[in-house]
This record gives sequence, C-alpha cells and structure tokens, in this order.
Amino acid sequence: MHISLTPELEIKVKQKVASGYYNNASEVIRDALRFWEKNEELVQHMKLEMLKKHLSIGAEQAKQGEFVAQSVSDIIAEARNA
Repeated sequence: MHISLTPELEIKVKQKVASGYYNNASEVIRDALRFWEKNEELVQHMKLEMLKKHLSIGAEQAKQGEFVAQSVSDIIAEARNA
C-alpha cells in the first residue's frame, strides 16, 4: 500500500522515528491508526452514554407526568455534535 502525506504530516512522522520511539514510518502510521480506532470507540461510547442519560431523564419525567419539549431528533443531533 502506498500513501501520500502532507509535508507537515511527513515531518511529524520523521520526527517520531528520529525520537527513537519508533523504528520506521510504518510503525508510526500503524500506531496512529490504532489510536484513531480507540478514539472512535471512545466517542461512540460517550455518545451512547449521553443518549442513555437523556432516555433516563425522559423516562423519569414521563413517570412524573412532566415532559420537556425536546424531540428525539434534537437529542440525536445533540449526540452527533458532541
């Protein structure tokens, strides 16, 4: 596989290799991709927790006969923007 990097990213990759922590550019890229995957998992988890919180609040309000004027689409939009 061949990838192209911006000059700025190429400099950062070379700096990481020069630091001695990585043996080559491939290791830097693999580590960055692993970090990206973990970050995506964390963001999805945080969004799910936010939705659970909103659902819990809504369920409690429904039990008490209280309703807040916030649609499901508003809650989903808020979670996407978080």
